[in-house]
Amino acid sequence: MPGKPVSIRDATDDDLAAIQAIYAHHVNHGLASFEEIPPDIDEIARRRDVAHEHNLPYLVAIMDGAVRGFAYASPFRSRTAYRYTVEDSVYVAPDALGNGIGSALLSVVIEHCTERGFRQMVAVIGDSANEASIGLHAKHGFVRAGEMPAVGFKFGRWVDSVRMQRPLGDGDKTLPE
Repeated sequence: MPGKPVSIRDATDDDLAAIQAIYAHHVNHGLASFEEIPPDIDEIARRRDVAHEHNLPYLVAIMDGAVRGFAYASPFRSRTAYRYTVEDSVYVAPDALGNGIGSALLSVVIEHCTERGFRQMVAVIGDSANEASIGLHAKHGFVRAGEMPAVGFKFGRWVDSVRMQRPLGDGDKTLPE
């Protein structure tokens, strides 16, 4: 039900099983992730630790006392010239869609990355028909930066990847500190 209270906080070790279950559902049933085998809890923990090593947020959304979604930012690319650009990821439990959880998570990821001096955020969206994710990102100021047709193959079909981007803070209007 839309309008239920959602709180956002940093993910803890106690959240990893719920995060893994949410992500496994999306890997097994959707095209948002191009992974085909869900990672285990140890791999989820490793990914969270990598985000933290780069001073990036890894968050969960709590609704009705349970983890109902998660989101994080990761380095966009490893080469140093990309150091001010991050990529966001947002996943919501399938039975909690439509409650504003994705929007709440993305808002906080954007806020945290802006506060930490990053200048650009990129969304890499699996499936050009993923209107929910495309709409979520557009709502938060992202614009289409391109589409890569048929770069993935999952569930017996070719899948596109949509790139969206938004500035953070001053974006490219000033030089970074």
